[in-house]
Amino acid sequence: MAMEFTGSMLLGARRYAAGLDLGARGVTLVVVSQRIVGAGPLRLEWLASAPLARDAMAGAEIVDRAAVVSALHAVFRELPRPCKAASLRCAMALPASATLIATVPLARLAPSAAADPSGIHAELEPLVLAEAERVAGVERGELAVDWSVASAASAASAASAMGAPGVLDAAQAAQWRDTQVTIAATQRQHLEARIECAAMAGITLRTVDDEAHAALRAMRHAAAYELPPLEPWVALWIGADGMQGWFLVDDSVLRHMRFPALEHADLVEALRDLVGGEQAGCVQVAGDIAMLRGVNFSLADIGDALGAPVLPFECGPLADIERPLAADLLHEPSCAVAFGLALRGVSE
Repeated sequence: MAMEFTGSMLLGARRYAAGLDLGARGVTLVVVSQRIVGAGPLRLEWLASAPLARDAMAGAEIVDRAAVVSALHAVFRELPRPCKAASLRCAMALPASATLIATVPLARLAPSAAADPSGIHAELEPLVLAEAERVAGVERGELAVDWSVASAASAASAASAMGAPGVLDAAQAAQWRDTQVTIAATQRQHLEARIECAAMAGITLRTVDDEAHAALRAMRHAAAYELPPLEPWVALWIGADGMQGWFLVDDSVLRHMRFPALEHADLVEALRDLVGGEQAGCVQVAGDIAMLRGVNFSLADIGDALGAPVLPFECGPLADIERPLAADLLHEPSCAVAFGLALRGVSE
């Protein structure tokens, strides 16, 4: 006999997701939940971290898998009962240095491509793999590649709404020609090593994501509480390979920068080029803030360069004061990666 679940039965049900940030210093775990039905705020369920020996990681490579598995066991060991009972959607981060992300105009990638109302674009796959191989300088068999087509779905949906599925008028055809293909690639060995370590710890990974973009997702969530609509703002991620920055209005990225980079003489120049003379309402900063000392910089210097208040990312404002969570992690900017991964899990 099949049982049908009504909306009222699901009102109290929650979707749980976990984000795992694996780095040279250790493993950080963030678990969040959100109601499946009805509006409700995101709830921070758990924070935990476990250290790793210095030689357990070498950049993106996992050298000591047993140590990583032990750290994964440690962060899940004290998980609260509701989280243990839930079906956790788990995601893990890859270092930005191990992830290649490229955006290619569809017109250059596939000049003769036609609109695909299904949104699958299966014919693009060999072209995407060839482009990933070219940009990464690694044979496609050694790469794990993901890709998406921007704007194509909206063009197809507009055509369908006019009663002509798959047929585009002149304006929609122009939109199709302006479509961008975003490609994300990493060496397959990095991906497989993380999946295998997680499996050895009894964890099934649903997603492996770039750490910088996971942190950006977390900062976007935090900025929604700090800024009025349509106010420009800056997100900065500080990682082992330097800084990445995004200049945003609402949820749209207008400009992106990396530092160090040949086009920037120093960090002040890079920050000012990022905003392009516009005034930012605030600056969200996440990652290893202590690394700023390596370039003789501070959070105050960032504020001076951009003329805006600087807000380090914290899980604290998102936590329920009645829930006992690790106080040090609540105020740790590096938790942004794990938080952003967990946020993706509950939103998908």
